[in-house]
Amino acid sequence: MARKVSRRGGNIVTIHDVARHVGVSPMTVSRVINGEKNVREETRKKVAEAIEALNYSPNMAARSLASQDSSRIALIYSNPSMSFLSELLLGILHQSSQSGCQLIIESCEGPEGVADVLDKLKSLGVDGVVLPPPLSDSTRVAKALREMGLPFVGVATSRPSPDAASVSIDDFKAAFAMTQRLIALGHRRIGFIKGNPNSYYSQLRHEGYMAALTKAGLTPEDKLIGQGYFTYRSGFDAAESLLMRDERPTALFASNDDMAAGAVASAHRLGLEVPKDVTIVGFDDTSMASSVWPELTTVRQPISDMASLGLKMLLEQIRTRRSGQPYAPVHEIRDFAIIERQSSSAPGEDATD
Repeated sequence: MARKVSRRGGNIVTIHDVARHVGVSPMTVSRVINGEKNVREETRKKVAEAIEALNYSPNMAARSLASQDSSRIALIYSNPSMSFLSELLLGILHQSSQSGCQLIIESCEGPEGVADVLDKLKSLGVDGVVLPPPLSDSTRVAKALREMGLPFVGVATSRPSPDAASVSIDDFKAAFAMTQRLIALGHRRIGFIKGNPNSYYSQLRHEGYMAALTKAGLTPEDKLIGQGYFTYRSGFDAAESLLMRDERPTALFASNDDMAAGAVASAHRLGLEVPKDVTIVGFDDTSMASSVWPELTTVRQPISDMASLGLKMLLEQIRTRRSGQPYAPVHEIRDFAIIERQSSSAPGEDATD
């Protein structure tokens, strides 16, 4: 059971504080930070969540003193999915430990709230910034960072900035492939739960779904599309609306795992069996995908690996600038995969049969 930690104002959060918060040993926290494999996934997730909640920054002071190439990096996030953030933090923490950089973690209320955070980071002497979605797709945030002269990298971005490094998958192709998989299973009435309308990668996933239907000769129907916001609750509500229709979909494709998990709960509440009565699939392959029953078929986006690579790319950008050399931004596209689990089957079939 997680324990509350009590600290006097202004005290630096230590690895021992994180360990007490989760109820594990400092060695376990260290193993998670260093990306070691001998830690249970549930524990790994709890440690990542505690690091975020306590605003813990791994202390790399000793390494910084020994290295003239040390950097202070900020991760700024504004994402409603805790499971996505947990995966992201694991990759960032592992790479920061390997690289010997100091990591500062800050949250903000969307792109419009980033100004106050950037003022704080400027006073802290930050050398560069890592941006996950939706901030990684914000032209407002990119402009503010350019004006400050701060290098940045976008992780899981669908709209790369031309003068900054980025790492992502092809969201359109991934959604296209998942929809094709549902069609191959025999589904013809395929519902879709969109993500936040202000998110560009949400738009790309919706477009991929629509394109796959059209290619298969199926007419996309507005009444089979629900609006979500990348949260569990929004997925629950959107699925309930779609599944209560007289001609309900035989499959639901949610734009992330949190919403897909909410859709599974909604189906259960309505007395529907998943996948016998309705197939439900997600996107991201976060820990949420294997935390619900039945476990979710989903698109695997290598979030931790992309976060780790993104930090590497940012550090290379900072080193290049310090040497006075021109920097050519790199835009990496990583592979995705369709992960088959128990939440999908042909219409009317049970995946466990």
